[in-house]
Amino acid sequence: MEAAPAGERNNLAGVRHILLVLSGKGGVGKSTISTQLALALRHLGKKVGILDVDLCGPSIPRMLRAQDSDVHQCDSGWVPVYVDQDKSISLMSIGFLLEKPDDAVVWRGPKKNALIKQFVADVAWGDLDFLIVDTPPGTSDEHISTMEALRPYKPLGAVLVTTPQAVSVGDVRRELTFCRKTGLQVLGIVENMSGFVCPHCSECTNIFSKGGGEELAKHAGVPFLGCVPLDPQLSQSSEEGRDFIQEFPKSSAFSALTDIAQQVLARASQQSC
Repeated sequence: MEAAPAGERNNLAGVRHILLVLSGKGGVGKSTISTQLALALRHLGKKVGILDVDLCGPSIPRMLRAQDSDVHQCDSGWVPVYVDQDKSISLMSIGFLLEKPDDAVVWRGPKKNALIKQFVADVAWGDLDFLIVDTPPGTSDEHISTMEALRPYKPLGAVLVTTPQAVSVGDVRRELTFCRKTGLQVLGIVENMSGFVCPHCSECTNIFSKGGGEELAKHAGVPFLGCVPLDPQLSQSSEEGRDFIQEFPKSSAFSALTDIAQQVLARASQQSC
């Protein structure tokens, strides 16, 4: 990890790899992919932090059953919330700073940007193998602020999330342009909600369309990391804050998510060499 910019303490000194989860479109499941990727990496023996910079829709605390937790201060800054006894997954989100869970973040850009910079500089993450940054939709101020704040620490790259439909794929194509303009490497594209897995017969039905994410990856010349199907067990686990990776190893979504995590690990190993 690089040294902190002059005049700043380096709370990211112990973080080996920073990974951003991006999409040009809302509702594609970025937070779900971020959460499940963190759980998959944890089950592969890695220590993971999640930085939730989706300021207007902080859903990850609920997905990890941590929504009632409080953030505390230490000499190094904010202490992240640990979601398990082993402290293998830590989390920071604006959801922990709101007085009420239903409070809206009605802020102009400068205040949002200041909080993002504070999240990057002032959270005492300690030693982590991966820090996963869950971002809001689009390519707006929050994304620029996040990239500017993280650039000195040389992120590993970005995972782009799409759904199969052409509208979603088109929005993610713009996110690819954003990555190129900001110098952020694209680790690959994930096609989420790629068909529906019947809980009774396990047959997968393509509710939307199929193959849009893979086609976009080929067109853009970036890796295609895989398809994650709609699985009622995955949806229920996210709603209830349960560990899907641990509880449903026979699910097709489990194998897809685990494979994506292994590809991220392989890319991180290549960079470390």
